[in-house]
Amino acid sequence: MMARAGLTAERITRAAADLADEIGFDNVTMSALAKKFGVKDASLYSHVKNLRELRARVSMLAAAEKTALIADAVAGRAGRDALAAFADAWRGYARRYPGRYTATQTPVAPGVVEVDPAAARGVELTYGMLRAYGLTEPDLTDAVRLLRSTFHGYAALEASGGFAHSRDTDSSWERIIDALHVTLEQWPTRDKEQQ
Repeated sequence: MMARAGLTAERITRAAADLADEIGFDNVTMSALAKKFGVKDASLYSHVKNLRELRARVSMLAAAEKTALIADAVAGRAGRDALAAFADAWRGYARRYPGRYTATQTPVAPGVVEVDPAAARGVELTYGMLRAYGLTEPDLTDAVRLLRSTFHGYAALEASGGFAHSRDTDSSWERIIDALHVTLEQWPTRDKEQQ
């Protein structure tokens, strides 16, 4: 069959990512994917070991895509401008690719797939953007957690229709970025004796 001849791990992963955006990351199965290709499930297993590996591959692909978008968005920016570009790229990815975005929030178990350097690059981008605020450890890690929690929480609530109020969500988003910027500029410091 012609479809089988063109199968590769990369092609299967991209198709699984597309399917995740259509039906949800948790609903992607080897059978559903095989139907997309018009092949039997067994045809996929010669390229991808199992569903766990497939999901890990989608997670790594999505993380690389999201990181590339954020990197492009923040290039040459600093302070509030970089924060807003970072946040907008994050939210934009979550809105455009809901299944892939869910995959980025799924930890990849060690040894399932080779870890892509893009995952580390995403962390470096976040820490780099925050260093412009003059933060050092442990405050830097705390600030990363604040941003990730805020961006993910907003994206998840928005995706599930959790904002029923009549106020425009884009307006709220802008105010949240303003509030985060002020918080980061005025980050509370602690004496070393209190740490």
